[in-house]
Amino acid sequence: MKELIENMQNTFESFENDAKMQLESGNKAAGTRARKSSLALEKLLKEFRKVSIADSKK
Repeated sequence: MKELIENMQNTFESFENDAKMQLESGNKAAGTRARKSSLALEKLLKEFRKVSIADSKK
């Protein structure tokens, strides 16, 4: 679970950096990377939910 949380943090940092670049400088490629990171983050959050529920049932 610790590894999952670290992966979520890294993915969010990537998303945040790319989103800022798109917003501040209009970088279209950064916008594409931000959207890709948001999808990856969504998958990680779903996985976290599964793991968290499984741990709470122990």
